[in-house]
Amino acid sequence: MKDIQIGHRLIGPIHKPFIIAEMSGNHNQSLDTALAIVEAAAQAGVDALKLQTYTADTMTIDIDSGDFWIDDPNSLWKGTSLYKLYQEAYTPWEWHEPIFKRCRELGIIPFSTPFDETAVDFLEQLNVDCYKIASFENTDIELIRYVASKGKPMIISTGMASIAELDETVRAAREAGCKDLVLLKCTSTYPASPENTNLSTLPHLRDLFRCQVGVSDHTMGIGVSVGSVALGASVIEKHFTLSRAAGGVDAAFSMEPAEMSALVVETDRVSKSLGQIHYGPTEAEKVSLKHRRSLYVIKDLKQGDILTKDNIKSIRPGAGLPTKNLELVLGRKVTKDVARGTPMTWDIL
Repeated sequence: MKDIQIGHRLIGPIHKPFIIAEMSGNHNQSLDTALAIVEAAAQAGVDALKLQTYTADTMTIDIDSGDFWIDDPNSLWKGTSLYKLYQEAYTPWEWHEPIFKRCRELGIIPFSTPFDETAVDFLEQLNVDCYKIASFENTDIELIRYVASKGKPMIISTGMASIAELDETVRAAREAGCKDLVLLKCTSTYPASPENTNLSTLPHLRDLFRCQVGVSDHTMGIGVSVGSVALGASVIEKHFTLSRAAGGVDAAFSMEPAEMSALVVETDRVSKSLGQIHYGPTEAEKVSLKHRRSLYVIKDLKQGDILTKDNIKSIRPGAGLPTKNLELVLGRKVTKDVARGTPMTWDIL
């Protein structure tokens, strides 16, 4: 599987996981808060910060009833219309440039999720390094094709999509010009439960579509994301906020700075630990071989004495004969005087 380059970072199995902090609407309509989120994300060690580029009018129409009203009792946003939700959650387009500028100053990669062609055109002016497609848009083939035509890496969340739908999406992206693709296993509930995450899909997703894979993780905590690395995730996206207590449309399932920092550290540890199939001592372990058990003389012996379980024993360290030879040496005579603490060797028998 070839590496993908996004900005200054290489993404692939031999590289540390690419960690994306998703700001979403957690800025609560404050540019100062948005910039503070950028700084906290950089300090936590993430590789990239992602926005969402839309307006309420590019997402839906202003109707407060029927299909446009959120009445799902399990929804965080129950009791409002889609239009009002997007009005509250959107990131003003004029904020993108200062947010992107601050990201680049701090060494993290800024990019965004466009939700229509006007957003793509706008983001092209900001020289984004890649594009993200949200789960709810992964069947919007016209948008997929338009983004792919820009020739930049695409990260696509797979929430709710069947294999047939993903096949259509991936074919459309590749045929329209996308050469570098990452598919993110995603469960489109907010928050998501570990039981509905199905990380075992990751190797199958990677092999089926021959691309890099990762997770867009809406579960609480870092466990699911850390575990995903062991199954092949090379990209991890988590929603990010300065404080869940501060509120915000996505704050309830977003990571706080200390959690994000822990995620960066622990996913890197898992990535480094995977290595290759290996048996026997590693180079670092070879020095420890001397502390294995082996056969030692545990009483002073005179020439001609017979070895018994009273005067020879399996103990640490490991300079004597391997313990598997105990039955072979019992009952044999020593050829010379042997001091207590001498490792058993064939030449003294």
